[in-house]
Amino acid sequence: MAKMQFKSESKRLLDLMINSIYTHKEIFLREIISNASDAIDKLSFIALTDDKLGMTRADFKIEIKADKDNRTLTISDNGIGMDCDDLENNLGTIASSGSFKFKQELSEKEEQQDDIDIIGQFGVGFYSAFMVAKEITVITKKYGSDTAYKWNSAGADGYEIEECEKDTLGTDIIITLKDNTDEENYDEFLEQYRISALVKKYSDYIRYPILMEMTKSRVKEETKDSDKPEYEDYTEIETLNSMVPIWQRPKKDVKQEEYDRFYSEKFMAMDKPIKTIVTSVEGVVTYKALLFIPSSTPYDYYTKEYKKGLQLYSSGVLITENCEELVPEHFRFVKGIVDTADLSLNISREMLQHDRHLLTIAQNLEKKIQRELTAMLNSDRENYEKFFKAFGRQLKYGVVSDYGMHKDELQDLLLFYSSTEKKLVTLSEYVDRMKEEQKFIYFATGENAAAIDALPQTELLRSKGFEILYCTEDVDEFTLQSLMSYKEKKFCSATNDDLGIENDEAPAEEKDSSALLTFVKETLGDKVAEVTASKKLVSHPVCLTAKGGISFEMEKYFNSVQPDSGMKAQRVLELNLSHSAVKTMESLIQTDIDKARKYAEVLYCQALLIAGLPLENPSEYTDLVCSLM
Repeated sequence: MAKMQFKSESKRLLDLMINSIYTHKEIFLREIISNASDAIDKLSFIALTDDKLGMTRADFKIEIKADKDNRTLTISDNGIGMDCDDLENNLGTIASSGSFKFKQELSEKEEQQDDIDIIGQFGVGFYSAFMVAKEITVITKKYGSDTAYKWNSAGADGYEIEECEKDTLGTDIIITLKDNTDEENYDEFLEQYRISALVKKYSDYIRYPILMEMTKSRVKEETKDSDKPEYEDYTEIETLNSMVPIWQRPKKDVKQEEYDRFYSEKFMAMDKPIKTIVTSVEGVVTYKALLFIPSSTPYDYYTKEYKKGLQLYSSGVLITENCEELVPEHFRFVKGIVDTADLSLNISREMLQHDRHLLTIAQNLEKKIQRELTAMLNSDRENYEKFFKAFGRQLKYGVVSDYGMHKDELQDLLLFYSSTEKKLVTLSEYVDRMKEEQKFIYFATGENAAAIDALPQTELLRSKGFEILYCTEDVDEFTLQSLMSYKEKKFCSATNDDLGIENDEAPAEEKDSSALLTFVKETLGDKVAEVTASKKLVSHPVCLTAKGGISFEMEKYFNSVQPDSGMKAQRVLELNLSHSAVKTMESLIQTDIDKARKYAEVLYCQALLIAGLPLENPSEYTDLVCSLM
């Protein structure tokens, strides 16, 4: 038995494999199991035409054995096996792939290429085991060969190959684990709960059973009726993986309860999905997807800790738990799984190289989610409103983000509370029932519906019977500004100085009010940009409107997130010239100008309060009111 050296600069490559390519050491088990599945795939394919083999699909399996005394972990398969040349070519040359060669040969023959789906393509996964192993032994016997071989290596120094005894076809990979260090605990890979969890995480959908002898505990039969029953350990062969993923089963054969249970277990969710989306696509890119729209907002959804993205599988093997590229930001609430073989993976299978297939899948899924939400809105309004309560804000953020790039796709999914319907309505529903003479889609902003109901700026609109959309979230006004218009109808805030309508309640002829307006402006100074005679007030004496591009809601929002920003909307004070308080102030200009100035200050402070803006000096305002009393 001669010591042999790795080929193709393998020492450097092996060092790279162990220290750089793989992010997590636990990945090694996924890679070894994937290789075992590949080996079984090959023999399973041969068994279709070789009756002498005497094996059916039910005979194939992968076994895992943990030996704590000898610190070894053994992964065995009854697949095609390897001969001496295979060991030389596949294990002696890093990055040479027997699976890739097998696929090439099938392709050249053009025979039943679709009947076999090989996972491994790069031939490097085996070496990931050296992240946890101080020595690896491979015992293997190939289909069609009478001789078995043993391959052994302790790492980059090389390997040895010799003949050995093995009764059955297949391969045993025996990993002798490294000794524990202060930083690393390699014993964990000998614990049955840890091995079971890793198989469930990465290899749950390998198509062959992954078996392991599990130690369990039970009450001794003879002590069952005792006050102090005694326990005994026993062993049981257990299948660790599910094998057939739920998304591969025909939709008609899966009950919604099964989807709900899968969603709960896979994503550790406490709620039931409000919508389950199952899709299968074949063509330029082939994939299956199982998506879930949650019914409630995760506790960390609007925090930086929340991770968006779908679980991505390649032929049933988990590639990444959160593939962010598969869902756009405005649909980040969607949970689910995508399984495809049509991906360009890097050699570690941990990260994706960006390619057109991934982009195509993402675009298809975005359209699918949009269609499903639209269908729910149209046919299941109650559940859609429940969904919107949980994630409507996210859709609005989607309208605002990326300079409004997604507004056309999202605008018909938005809901706003209606002043006339007293419920959530769509923009389409609003426009469809607009009055013939109505020029704009009107909206008003406030902390809640009750606060908006009390706004004096909405009085004129209400008197005309015009519907008003209530904006109660900080993103609402930004959303409507991003949309600008809907079905050729522009949006107009109830606080705008020009609502496009006339006030029928205003006196037909008004005397010149310029002196009063000038007096109030001079009294208030820089506190207001302008003082005008209101065209919208009916019963209230005063209100504030914003001039320029910044509204009061924007001012409040920016000052809440950036207190030092100094963001401030230009204030326009509107006076209701027919109101008794304004008339009293006007008369006092001639008889008691100091008192008239106090009236002007009080009316301005009241306008601030109505607009939900803070008083600069609440104590001073209180003294001012008391002095008038």
